Amino acid sequence: MNLPFAIRTIRWMVRDTFRQSLHTKLFWVMLALTMVCVGFCFSISVSGDMPPTTYEFEIPAYITQQEAERIGLDKVKADGIRIINGEVSFGFGMIKVPVGRHRGDAVRFVQLWLAAALADTVGVLLSLLWTAGFLPTFLEPQAATILLAKPAPRWSVLVGKYIGVVLFVSLHAVLFVGGTWLAIGLRTGVWNGSYWLAVPLLVMNFGIFFSVSTFLAVATRSTVACIFGTLLFWLLCWAMNFTHLRLIAYPVDGLSGVSQTMLDIGYWLFPKPLDLGGIFFDAMRADGFSMKLPELIATQEKGLFHPELSIATSAAFAAGTLALAANEFRTMDY
Repeated sequence: MNLPFAIRTIRWMVRDTFRQSLHTKLFWVMLALTMVCVGFCFSISVSGDMPPTTYEFEIPAYITQQEAERIGLDKVKADGIRIINGEVSFGFGMIKVPVGRHRGDAVRFVQLWLAAALADTVGVLLSLLWTAGFLPTFLEPQAATILLAKPAPRWSVLVGKYIGVVLFVSLHAVLFVGGTWLAIGLRTGVWNGSYWLAVPLLVMNFGIFFSVSTFLAVATRSTVACIFGTLLFWLLCWAMNFTHLRLIAYPVDGLSGVSQTMLDIGYWLFPKPLDLGGIFFDAMRADGFSMKLPELIATQEKGLFHPELSIATSAAFAAGTLALAANEFRTMDY
């Protein structure tokens, strides 16, 4: 079977995946959730401003205007404490939070919550949950035999479906990041281009764990197994990643060499969701925000955090898992 025919098969499966998303209404559900988040971002505004820290060694201290008046403005100024004279409001002024940072920092903090907490964690898990039924439905005998009767290599059929789902999620990642970025920029006047780095982070995170869902779909043809198996595997990877960072940051006396070796093997073998999140935090210049794990900060300070290897080994795991799934699908009887 020549390569051009396999490529045409993959392209057809990608189109079929988008057709399936429209048929099941999943496309519109995810688009509606994105529009809700964009609407929320349109309700954000920043008033006033605070100058950024002048020197790297300067430790800024801020208090609100009300607190400064209670203490005494002259005393506050003499002590070199800055008075917060602005605020970030949500819900068109329903919720107001004093601005304790520069305007750009306040906006970046909101974007970190949107990308790291909402999209990267909740969004990836929901995407894995909602797309878990794509492959088991496709692999049912009454559906698969129609495709397998055509002169197409089986691996191209499965890989095409995998790529189709990843591209489907990528489209919604672009819509989410682009829509919220545009809404926040129009409302605040702050256009933070590094926020777009959330797109490859979300797509990579999803693609890695969807490879596990793909393997489970081929092995079991069960949507329930895909959902719970992938979520449990995500928790296992999170725990493995956290334990590795924890032991580097705060070494434990008495840990046997065998246990340490097993933990190291597990860390480098499995995907690393916390490492990927840390890479995004660094790209967003999020130093000083409390959202970053202390264990990750301590690991970086010791020079033992290797982002390139984290990305490479996580991607290699996804490729290996997808290859196993394709091989299983190639030998499967219908």
